[in-house]
Amino acid sequence: MKRTAEFVMGLIGGIVGILCGFSGVLLGSVAASLQVDGSGTVSTASWIAIAVSVLGIVGAGIVKKSTKLGSLFMLIAAVVGFICISFFYTVPAILFLIAGIMGFARKGKGAVA
Repeated sequence: MKRTAEFVMGLIGGIVGILCGFSGVLLGSVAASLQVDGSGTVSTASWIAIAVSVLGIVGAGIVKKSTKLGSLFMLIAAVVGFICISFFYTVPAILFLIAGIMGFARKGKGAVA
């Protein structure tokens, strides 16, 4: 079965997630230059969000070959990214979540309901 919808949503979610992660790194760097407490935590959490966005892109890439593993990667990226930088990661988390659930929920052509 073609998994084009999951692939496209995962790829867009990953790209947007990387951009959101870099905006969090930028925000953390500005806060560090202003000597705000906790700025290092923001930068670290943003780098983790970038890493899980890459994991989500990997999941989107393998969702056609290994549907369950790719869907699991996208669900992990949605949850961990949202925990790391919450509001900044809302759009990528929604895209990864929908793509991951679709990967688990959709049946193949030969499956019987």
